[in-house]
Formats: sequence, C-alpha cells, structure tokens
Amino acid sequence: MKRLALLLALAALLLGAISAAAAPPHDYAAVALDVLPPGENGGVAFNGNTTDQAALYDGLTPLGDKVGNADLQRWFKPETLGLGGAKAVRTEKLPRTGVVIRRDKWDVPYVSGKTQADVEYGTGWATAEDRGLLLGLIRGPARAAALDIPGIDPISLALSGKTFVPSPQTEAFLAKQLDLLRAHGPLGRHFVTLLQAYVAGINAYYKSVRTPIQPYTPNDVIAAAALIAARFGANGGTEVSRSMLLSALQKKLGAAKGEQVFADLRSANDPEAPVSVPGSFPQELPASTADGSVIVDDGSFQPVPLEVPQIAPASTTMSNALLVGASRSATGHPLFVAGPQVGYFFPEFFMEVDMEGGGFGTRGALFPGVPFVVIGRGIDDVWSATSSQSDNTDVFVETLCGDDTHYMFKGACRAMTTFDAGVLSASGSPDQPVIFRETVHGPVEGYATVDGTRVAISLERSTRGRELLSTKPFFQLDTNHVNSAQSFVKAMAGVEFSFNWFYADDKDIAMYSSGRLPVRAPGTDPALPTDGSGAYDWRGFLTPAQHAQAIDPKSGEIVNWNNKPAANVGASDDNWSFGPIQRVQLLQRKLDAQKGKLTLAGVASAMNGAATQDLRGVLLLPDVDAVLRTGPAPDPRAAQMLEILEAWAAKGASRLDLDLDGKIDDPGAAIMDAVWNRWADAVMTPVLGPALVSRLAALHIRSDDANSGGSSYIDGWYGYVDKDLRTLLGKPVKGAFSTHYCGSGDLAACRASLWAALDAAGAELASAQGPDPAAWRAGAIAERIRFTSGILSTTMRWTNRPTFQQVVTFSGHRPR
Repeated sequence: MKRLALLLALAALLLGAISAAAAPPHDYAAVALDVLPPGENGGVAFNGNTTDQAALYDGLTPLGDKVGNADLQRWFKPETLGLGGAKAVRTEKLPRTGVVIRRDKWDVPYVSGKTQADVEYGTGWATAEDRGLLLGLIRGPARAAALDIPGIDPISLALSGKTFVPSPQTEAFLAKQLDLLRAHGPLGRHFVTLLQAYVAGINAYYKSVRTPIQPYTPNDVIAAAALIAARFGANGGTEVSRSMLLSALQKKLGAAKGEQVFADLRSANDPEAPVSVPGSFPQELPASTADGSVIVDDGSFQPVPLEVPQIAPASTTMSNALLVGASRSATGHPLFVAGPQVGYFFPEFFMEVDMEGGGFGTRGALFPGVPFVVIGRGIDDVWSATSSQSDNTDVFVETLCGDDTHYMFKGACRAMTTFDAGVLSASGSPDQPVIFRETVHGPVEGYATVDGTRVAISLERSTRGRELLSTKPFFQLDTNHVNSAQSFVKAMAGVEFSFNWFYADDKDIAMYSSGRLPVRAPGTDPALPTDGSGAYDWRGFLTPAQHAQAIDPKSGEIVNWNNKPAANVGASDDNWSFGPIQRVQLLQRKLDAQKGKLTLAGVASAMNGAATQDLRGVLLLPDVDAVLRTGPAPDPRAAQMLEILEAWAAKGASRLDLDLDGKIDDPGAAIMDAVWNRWADAVMTPVLGPALVSRLAALHIRSDDANSGGSSYIDGWYGYVDKDLRTLLGKPVKGAFSTHYCGSGDLAACRASLWAALDAAGAELASAQGPDPAAWRAGAIAERIRFTSGILSTTMRWTNRPTFQQVVTFSGHRPR
C-alpha cells in the first residue's frame, strides 16, 4: 500500500502540471552551450542551417588542449531555455490552438503550448519538419530492430534501398507495449495520450505540406524507442563466434591451455582496467565452473539466410563525459562537458528542441520518433549518457528433437513458433518474405553443431517488447521533477537500456549505469552460449542498488569514455577491450596535467586535446620502446624511425593536419600506422600462430584507428601488448596473463621480432614515399569525418569526440 501511495503521489505531481501555462522558464545556468553537427535542417532542400554547426564542431578541433573561454562562445552555440532574450528568426503557428514554434538563428525549434499534449503536438510537427527524411528512412528498419529479426542490421537496411513492409503480426507485437503503459495507471494512460499528440503533430505537418504517407501511429514511436534499445542500448549476443574461437584454441593448444588463453584474450574482469566510479558492483562475471555453458564446434554455425546488404555500422561508442565536482571547480560549482556518440549521419539521428509549457521545461537532443528530450538540460540540471557496454543479450543453444523446428525445453519437445514479420520490397525485384522461427528465448539466428550434434541458436534480449517503458524517466527529467542527484539516480534506474547516465546541478555530480541486466544462472559463463534446456535460464535482473553508481565521489570528478564503469563489472561477450589500456586515460591525463582548480574551458580543453591524440603513441609506445631499447637497432633507418616515434609521443602524439594540406603534420603518425599491426602480431603470434592471430583479429580488431566515422581507439589489442610487455620487462602487473606471448617469454626473441616489425614498416614506407623517414606522412583526407548517407558533401577534420556535446555549469538552483 505504501508503494501504491507513492506512485499515486508521483502521478498527481506530474499530472498536476499538465495544464500549466507556458511561462518563460527560470534559467539557473551560468554557462550553457552545445553543438550538434551538421545542422538542424535535415531536409534535402539545403540552406544555411544544413551545415552551420559542422563549421562550429570543426572549428574547435585544431585548438587541441588550448581552449579558452572565448573559444567556447565561438565554437559552441547557446543552449538557453527559451530564446534567452533573443528574437525569433521566424515563428510558426500550427493548426492546433495554443501551440507555437519559434526558431532561433540556428533554426532550433522552441515549442510552446498550454498543455503537455499541446507541447507534444508541436514537437511532433517540428520532428517531421526537421527530420522527416530520417523518419521515413527508419520507419521500417526500426520495426526490424524491435523484432530482432535475424540477419538484418536496421541501419544497413535503412541505407540499402530496400523497404521493410510490416505484417499485421508485427504491428500487433508493437501495440502490446501500449497495453504495458496503460497498466501503469493514470500516468501510463497519460503517456499514451502524449504519444498520440506527438503522432498527431507529425501527421499534421505532413498534411500541411501535402506529403502522401501512411499516417503515423503510436506504433512508430514504439519502433523508434526499440531502435534506440537495439542499436545503441544493447550489448552482447556474439557468444557463438567467441565460443568457436575457444574451440579452435583448444584444438591447437589443448583443452586447459586453450581455455586459459581464451580467458586472457577476453579480459572479463581485469583488475588494471580504469574505472569511472569507486566501489565494487559484481556482475556479468564468469563462474568457476561453467556446466551450463556450451562450446560450439569451430566453423559449424550457419546463420539464417537473409539477402540484405550489410553496411559497416558507424561506431556508437565515442561518447564521453567529464564531470568535475564543486570541490575541484574554480567557481565552486560543478563543471559538465559531456555528450553521446550516435554517429555522423545526414539527416543526423538526433535533433535539437526546446519544449516549454504544461510542465515541460527542457532543451536538448531528441531521437526522432521518440517524444522526449533524452540528452539535455532542465532549469537547473543537465544530463548526458555514454554506452556502458553492459551485457543484456544472450545466446541460447537449443537441443533439437526430431527436426529443425522442434526443441527440448524443461524435458518436453516443443514446436518452434513462426513469426511472419512482413516483406522486404525493392524496386524491380520480387518481394522477399521475412519469416523467422522463435523459441521461448527469442528468434532463432541459425544452426550449429556441439560435439557433432546439430543444435539451434536463439537470441534473448532483455528489453525486447518493453522498450517504451524506458521513456518514463525522460518525462520526469523534461518536466523538472528530477531536482537532485539522488532523484536523478532513482529516476535513471527506470531506464532499461544499457547506458551510463551523468548528472550535474549547481552542487552535485552523479553517475548511474542503467540497464535491465540479467542475473545469470550459476554455472554459466557470460562469454559463451547458454544451455537452452531451461535449467540455466535467467534468474531475474539486477536491483538498482547493484548497478554501478556514485554521487560526488571523493576524487571530485567522474570521467568516462565507454570504459569499465566500476570494479568487478564484467565485460560483455562482445567487448574484449576492458583491459589495462583504455582511451579514458587520455582524458584523465589531460585533466591531471592542469594545476589548481579547474575551469569549464580547462575541462573542454582536456576533452578536445584527447580527441586528436593517437592512443598508441601516448599509452603504448613506452612499452614497446622499453623492450626495443634493451638492445641496438638493426640498422640506422630503424633507429631513426624509433627516434621520430619517441619525439612524436613526447609532443602528445597528435594526428592533426593543421595546415590542411591533406597530410598529418608529424611523421610519427605515418610510422605508427605502418608498424602497429606488425607489432601486435609480433606479440601474439608466438603462442597463437598466424591462423589464430587472423581469427582473433576478425573478432577483435588489432586497432580501432582514426577513421571517417570519428570514433577511434575503443577496441584493439592495446591491453594485450601492454600487459604482456610489462610482464616481460619485470614491471608491476596485476592480473598477469596465464602465459607469455611475445617471444614466448624470451626478451631477446621478443625484441628481435619488434625490431623486425619496425624495419618491415620502414621498407613499406620507403617504397611508397622515399628513403627519408622524416619526410613520411600519413594521409589526413581518408580519415576526415563524413556524414553517412552520401547526400551531404561536407566533411570535418578527424576528431574523437561526441556527436552532440554540452558544456554547462550552474550557479543556482530551485529551493531544495
């Protein structure tokens, strides 16, 4: 009864604001800035607002770690609540009485209305106006994401030229989430009303411009929320490919040693991995014995065939957050520089909106199709997110009985169900039916063998069929009912997607790592497929207190760059990068280098300086250099190459092309690009051999180099090289590997292989660019950031930075 009373009280508070007038908000921000490239205009009729924010974003890059207060004002735009005293460039009056949209010079829509439904109607109108092209592109693919259709990547589908036409069964599957909302009482039913108002605004805009489309429905909102969950907020699900590597390792090395090397490679819980918050939050850790896990025979997996071209997905893990607490701030108020990475697209996946009236008072990034600001600010607080990479998706191995459509579960032979999802349609081609089978765990992805016996492989995602429930915390944020770090942590516990959430107001900073994270059965290893017999199904989900979290840690800061959130948070099966080297260390070094109290410009400098560094030069060259310097260089060219690398690293290992001649300024970058993969192979090959080195690289790349998608250095063999070489040199190592890799533990052999790798890189560069290493240059044009879709020709300098970024500090707060 107490819980019911609290829920009713919350509903009364929130619903009581529904009809409040749209008064100008009080803004407690001392500084509030943001940027979202390329620009607010996401239509094919280009104008000045198509790429104006790309110019801002690109302008900050060459400043490195020398960003001043004036630079913040020049290379970011204001993120005020309301127009902040500025005049509207244009005003739109909508068909619905009481709803007005005003636009600033950046074309950001300021939506105001008398009721919450009015504001949502206006937000829907602005979404269709600014991101109508994107809404059309993702409409079908978002439904594919909601269903977890085997073999279909939703972004690849959106860009493939094919259209997914959903079936009645698909629409019924989505509509069930409205029933879930309604079951949450008055607040849930009010949510449904807001979704309907948002959709009505979308349809009204299309009607006003005479666009002939199938009217949007709340199912489109559900599908868009599912796209966030499945694309940006889901991790794991690669256990089959990982277990086949384990099978191959055991064939080569023997069962015991193969398992030990597999444990080294996956870095499930490396004690040296940098973390963002203090404390221990044990989760996703392998069991000492894994009787409930299955090793799939190497090479046996056969995926369900679907003829959809797969496009390499843009990275979604470039998000970072730098939060400085009041105790370390020069103003005595927290400093916040943070943002998520959603890739560089045109139209961009995010759009910016200001929502005022009926209790709404927020501004920030909205994911088109979802009616709330998901990253942004309120009157006296600001929040953002990074991908936590927490594992909420597992693969189950189903024992077949009789044929490929029946399986054993809890001792009985069951028939798989069939899901008729719809058809894939393409001009000039016959429609392709999209039909897949399901078990109790989820869609059947394919078939394989275990010890020679044929099995089915199914996938279970914890958020499937319930994505819309995660929108409630954003409603609380957008209506300013989150008013403290404590209430923020409580609210974000309601987000079931796997993200790290960050908060600041004028007093506190906080982080909460969210997700509907399974409690796995004893005797299972999260890196391997799970026995689907029913004996090892999930045992529930982590409680809010079990999630990594902190408010005002003693360090006075919270820094995250998609690294391990806290101690004893295990790495998901698709993440083998939670080792001793993580790019968050670049941010930490830049912050630590600043003496005394920190300023907002100083924190932005740390972010921007790290964004153009080559992690390999800063964090890994010292290890390799220490080994190489135990003996002489094989020839003068190799010696000169190492000296150039050392000088480049001493200057910060920048990848900037300051003079825009299309070449990275320092020759060190060219040498590192040519030698790194050779060094990585030299370290790992003595134990794995060439074939398994290639297999490992197919699952876990040697280096996530600078590229036209921006995000870099999240994945790589960085931890392998660092930990193994430090061990070889006799340096302190926590969680040492089970075996020696480079030179099989012989320093002289290791050194010789590393020198040989450098010499081979030199020969390659000399053949291409001439004999003088000082004249060698890496190309900068290929790694300039491009906006996926190919519609927009604008490019930006490479930078390792969030897509939507906020720079905010507050000087006041509502009465607490």
